[in-house]
Amino acid sequence: MTIREAQAMVDKWIKDYGVRYFNELTNTVILMEEVGEMARIIARRYGEQSEKESDKLLNLEDEMADVLFVLMCLANQTGVDLTEALSKNMEKKTVRDLNRHRNNTKLD
Repeated sequence: MTIREAQAMVDKWIKDYGVRYFNELTNTVILMEEVGEMARIIARRYGEQSEKESDKLLNLEDEMADVLFVLMCLANQTGVDLTEALSKNMEKKTVRDLNRHRNNTKLD
């Protein structure tokens, strides 16, 4: 599935099951909530925090998918084609960071 296809799938799901999109502000807050849930798993599973028994039941893959879903909702609402946006962003990064990371002694 392409990013563009995924955006269309999310749009169809919203129209078929979600009734309508929440407004952009609400979806932005929901996105932050989903990122927080993902971050909690990463901090405890891969970071220095200890993982509680209840945390072990949490699914990182599912939380990442929630983040992606809400991000695609926001993209659809605001007219952003994430395929095009990512392509332009990668080009920008490539030009800007052509040698930046290779020359960073902190990464040796």
